[in-house]
Amino acid sequence: MTLKPIKTKKDYSEALEHLESIFDARKGSKNGDKLEILSILIEKYENEHFLIGLPDPVEAIKFRMEQMGYDQTDLAEVVGLRSRASEILNRKRKLSLEMIRQLHDRMRIPTDVLIQSY
Repeated sequence: MTLKPIKTKKDYSEALEHLESIFDARKGSKNGDKLEILSILIEKYENEHFLIGLPDPVEAIKFRMEQMGYDQTDLAEVVGLRSRASEILNRKRKLSLEMIRQLHDRMRIPTDVLIQSY
């Protein structure tokens, strides 16, 4: 297969098939270089054609809390009060700009996720 831009579903299928056939190529070898370039082309096509939306802000907070081993008390330290943390997790309170900043700074949740409406 000659490397070329992936423009159609057929090109995409062929690229995936070829990628599978050279998947175990050694880094730095001819096929290893081809594998790297092909991966970039496939990723570009997928990013343009298979869009994945941002997660819900509350679900993102819950997920990050789980990752960090946080409970509602830990979240309260980030957003101010335990009752406020409960209201956020139960969708009874919207995030303020200051809460978004704190969640981003302290829990590393991207601001573009937190500013969405829910």
